[in-house]
Amino acid sequence: MAIIIKDNVFTLQTKNSTYQMKADSKGVLLHTYYGKKTDETDYSYLISMQDRGFSGNIYEAREDRTYSLDFLPQEFPVRGSGDYRISCMHADLGTGVRDCLLFFDSYQTYHGKYGLEGLPAMFASEDEPVDTLEITLKDSQEEFYLHLYYGVFEEHDIITRAAVVENRTDQEIRLSKVLSACLDMDHDGLDFIHFYGRHTRERKMERVPLFHGVTELRSTRGTSSHQHNPFVILADKTTSEEMGECYGFSLLYSGGFHLHAEVDQFHQTRLVVGIDDSVFTWSLQPGERFVAPEVAMAYSNGGLSQLSHCYHNGFQKNLIRSRWKDKRRPILVNNWEATYFDFNAENLLKIAEEAKELELDMLVLDDGWFGKRNDDFSGLGDWYVNEEKLGCTLKELVDKVNGMGLQFGLWFEPEMVSEDSDLYRNHPDWAMVVPDRRPIRSRSQLVLDMSREDVRDYIKERLFAILDSANIQYVKWDMNRSVAAAYSVLLPRERQGELRHRYVLGLYEVMEAMLERYPDLLLEGCSGGGGRFDAGMLYYCPQIWCSDDTDAHERTVIQYGTSFFYPVSTVGSHVSAVPNHQTGRVTSIRTRGTVAMAGSFGYELDLNKLDEEEKKEVSEQVKSYKKYQNLIYNGLYYRLCDPGESGMSFWEFVSEDSLEVLVQGVVYRAQPNALRRRLRLAGLSEEAKYRVTGEESIYSGKTLMAGGILLPEIKGDDMAVQIHLKRLSTL
Repeated sequence: MAIIIKDNVFTLQTKNSTYQMKADSKGVLLHTYYGKKTDETDYSYLISMQDRGFSGNIYEAREDRTYSLDFLPQEFPVRGSGDYRISCMHADLGTGVRDCLLFFDSYQTYHGKYGLEGLPAMFASEDEPVDTLEITLKDSQEEFYLHLYYGVFEEHDIITRAAVVENRTDQEIRLSKVLSACLDMDHDGLDFIHFYGRHTRERKMERVPLFHGVTELRSTRGTSSHQHNPFVILADKTTSEEMGECYGFSLLYSGGFHLHAEVDQFHQTRLVVGIDDSVFTWSLQPGERFVAPEVAMAYSNGGLSQLSHCYHNGFQKNLIRSRWKDKRRPILVNNWEATYFDFNAENLLKIAEEAKELELDMLVLDDGWFGKRNDDFSGLGDWYVNEEKLGCTLKELVDKVNGMGLQFGLWFEPEMVSEDSDLYRNHPDWAMVVPDRRPIRSRSQLVLDMSREDVRDYIKERLFAILDSANIQYVKWDMNRSVAAAYSVLLPRERQGELRHRYVLGLYEVMEAMLERYPDLLLEGCSGGGGRFDAGMLYYCPQIWCSDDTDAHERTVIQYGTSFFYPVSTVGSHVSAVPNHQTGRVTSIRTRGTVAMAGSFGYELDLNKLDEEEKKEVSEQVKSYKKYQNLIYNGLYYRLCDPGESGMSFWEFVSEDSLEVLVQGVVYRAQPNALRRRLRLAGLSEEAKYRVTGEESIYSGKTLMAGGILLPEIKGDDMAVQIHLKRLSTL
């Protein structure tokens, strides 16, 4: 049984973990345990009660000075309770002071997974072992309620968390912070693993020790951002890929976020995560509810690889809804780096002809097909096909591409508007610009107010008109700037703090409407590459463009960091032109292909400019990817080395039955007179025999994981290696 309740002790059990809370005698919901799977013993016996100086006592404690929320572990700490640590909620219940105090009210359980109105959330089918616990807390004085939701995914070792605030009073309640989840731990000495970056350099892993005080990550950019990703890991000092305890936290949200951890005066660790509250306010009227986004938590005592498998399997099976998630994805060629804005139907069809010869599946037309759009200074928002530029209608172009046996895809950037556009000239108030102030531009564009119904209706009408006009089977949805100085003319001054969250809700609404209308559409998310690569977006997009940096060397590092939480099938990755347009580096087409195969594979170059040897290599890559795509998408993924430390990057896919293994990677620098490097494999069946494809030698799984496999002799920089193994029998 996944949820066990006895004497107000709530124990949640997954396959390998236990999570426990307790509503104590005062009515406070305490956190008592999260870790390795155990029984339902009440772990509150581990809490040490003591009279601690300058730690105040709630009134309900009466004369008991040993009872203070300033040190007790809690499920959802709030400001105003006498707890001076970081908190999850700031609520003004009418006094002008944020003085909320919540006590246990009730609970209910049911089979299946809760949902969240207007927000992405993990889901489950009726026959899956998934259960929901809802605990309701109530303010000590007012009819103000907090509903805490827990979804227990036994097989994935994932517990989801969400919070819903409800106003049953007869007056407005002002919220200035509503995070989604808290985890209190009774020890310090943990490492904080996070993934920072910048445009074209996303999700670089950094592991630092938590110190006494607050460690904080935040995106104030209106998106999850290139700079920080909304997932983090807490790990013991000795935790490695193969062993040790670690805890993962992933926020299913595509807007700004706030994630911070505190080690307090008593050496306890607290982590809280949720919506960015730097400018957040919310007016909660009588009878209204505010829904905070979901957090997916996972625990592993088998190291970082096991933690990643929890998320890869859970997100692949119970977060991504697309009909494409279990289908072979098309191998596409995108025209962007081949033509940029300079194209017409004739040169696009030449690329398509070569794509057909090389057995690719799809041609994607990127930016520049609409309005007056020959550069990035104009045209955004005018979603009307520029037939003069194309030299034909969109349908005529698509029909010709389809006639070659290829599918067709199209690029949009629906959330943006150019000042030089008919849309902006007709509706300047639709842009999020502060009145009587000059706008903050980025990439020469402004952001549309997605909180407005008329803006959303316009975007839907234009998207649907284009998608209805031709056989378009793929859409790349881009967003090429951060939000700054955001203002909505439809919100009063005192409610402008709601805009950024309302923007995200509006974005989700439009995406949901599009996917309801076109359920077979393959939707790829993008925000200047990886600026909105988050679990919330995966609910709508089965794949996301990983980074605008397509350099194979750089991509190994970006894809390494991405792999900690996100399935390989979600990683948009292409072979691009050389010298690379971002770094100027030249790598072989074999290396570029090997790196791009660790994702949703494709090309972004002019296929007609390849020489015969390169075309032969592309043809081999296409055949190889089609052969191994199921293993790449559905096999267990292992990081075999840290690219920042080892001078190389290698990764491995192992089928669930361990019958088939694919090892890929890149050695960055060749050295003269060097020993051949060896690579220890992972995830094999110890008592089985394996043969490397194309070789006669046979090794046991135990041998390959302990001694490893020799890499070929390295000649040249950024040399790619691909090794395929098959299990023969059991020893």
